[in-house]
Amino acid sequence: MQKEGWGGIKNGELMQRIEGRFDVFITSDKNLRYQQNLLQRQIAIIELPFNARRLVMPLVGKILSAIETIQPNGYVAIEF
Repeated sequence: MQKEGWGGIKNGELMQRIEGRFDVFITSDKNLRYQQNLLQRQIAIIELPFNARRLVMPLVGKILSAIETIQPNGYVAIEF
């Protein structure tokens, strides 16, 4: 999101900006599903257990599998 100039944007506004522009939103924010009303959203969300690249790299297979199978408005939490 940094490349879009969206760094520092709060989740509510961020969700509005990405809706309809992206199919899947990947986040490590474990509170997103509790802080936002996701029922009205069509974007699919994949939650990672952490955001450190070295820790995420071993999960790439699980992430790709989730991307291939997740439905619009779906929510998948990837486990370590």
